[in-house]
Amino acid sequence: MAEKEKRKRKDRFYNLFFYVQNCKYDIIFCMYQIKNRIYLNLDKTQKSGICNYIRALVKQNLNLTYSEILKKFIEDEKYYLELSASRFPFLKDIIDTDEFLNETEIYIKECIKYYEYKEKQRPIIEAQKEFEKKKRKFLQEVKMSKELPTKKQLYYYDRLCKKYSIEKQDTEELSKLDLRNEIERIINEHSNNYKNID
Repeated sequence: MAEKEKRKRKDRFYNLFFYVQNCKYDIIFCMYQIKNRIYLNLDKTQKSGICNYIRALVKQNLNLTYSEILKKFIEDEKYYLELSASRFPFLKDIIDTDEFLNETEIYIKECIKYYEYKEKQRPIIEAQKEFEKKKRKFLQEVKMSKELPTKKQLYYYDRLCKKYSIEKQDTEELSKLDLRNEIERIINEHSNNYKNID
């Protein structure tokens, strides 16, 4: 019976190993799938705690290899277990087992791939953010171009014109956007002696 269970665990590890090798098309989906295939003897809370901790550990130590990260994790946890101060006391009986070490190694490798992927995606994400920012600004200006100036804008424009002895435009023909641009133009032209106007 013990031999059968051992063979079953070995088969499960090899299945997991080959799954990882073939799962390169979607890093995030792959990580999710691997999390569902490891630490099956732990309950949901224990498994979540371990995975979150390892992922954070990998993020903080991307300059280390997977084996160095694994070694650091095991050494740290053994140290805290000996002090009875580990946040994962349930690891005491499994921390040295091949099954736990193999699954932890696989998860660490997957975390490294995930963060390397995120780093490669950074320029694309930043470009997307910049595009969305410009898009929001454009849509806001389109909306403002169809709206009448606010009372606050009109009051502020009036004060600026009086302060700098500027001839006022006919604001009835101006949109909210037009008046905003005109106010900005006046402030920029008189920026050296500009002060807030109440």
